Amino acid sequence: MKLLIIRHGDPYYPTDSLTEKGQREAFLLGEKLRNENITKIFVSPHGRAKLTAKPTADALGIEPVVLDWLREFSEMLDFEYNTDYFKDMKSPWNMPPEIWTDDKDVYSIDRWKKSDILKNSKIVERYEYVCEEFDKLLSSVGYIKDGNQYIISDSAKDETIALFCHFGLGTSLIAHSLNMPLIAVWNSIYLPPSSVTTLYFEQHIKSRPIAHGIFAGIGDTSHLYKGDEPISCSGLHTKELK
Repeated sequence: MKLLIIRHGDPYYPTDSLTEKGQREAFLLGEKLRNENITKIFVSPHGRAKLTAKPTADALGIEPVVLDWLREFSEMLDFEYNTDYFKDMKSPWNMPPEIWTDDKDVYSIDRWKKSDILKNSKIVERYEYVCEEFDKLLSSVGYIKDGNQYIISDSAKDETIALFCHFGLGTSLIAHSLNMPLIAVWNSIYLPPSSVTTLYFEQHIKSRPIAHGIFAGIGDTSHLYKGDEPISCSGLHTKELK
């Protein structure tokens, strides 16, 4: 089975839609994904994700299924920075390095949830809910989580499933799939708008119904290169990616 985690196109947040650039990105993405043998499309309830999915869904004749848990994290930090220039920034995936890199708990899969950075926030609760719902989705297509591996049921099919979602949500799925601490992943991986992250569930031995998630690509934007469309840096402090 193959899972595609797709961030929405370049966003216009005031109306929860796409910029003109984001619309071009969505079109180029649809041209790319029409050849991916997608069997199911799931989409966040946010408008920017729905608009990004539309060219792909129309090209394939697949009706997207809206899943509320794919919505972007609205839970922010309630943590006092010690730097004046970042004191009002509460995004948990765009923290200045001096805030989180010295916190050893952030790098520990056993302790990151207890980091002082996350005190007074609802981020851990939301993350655990997302992970639970993600595993339910995989179970519904025949891949049942068992520790850090998946048992392949008799009902499992060779499918390609597309999830149209968001930066914080997409990187949280990466953290869960890799069994890595969320804060470190959130602040170390960038998923450009309209990018595609590919996760395979590989059965190593045909006689044993066990699969493990393997990433074949994270944040792929080859469709933008093909269409001579620049990569957006929405979600970064920098204004240009080179």
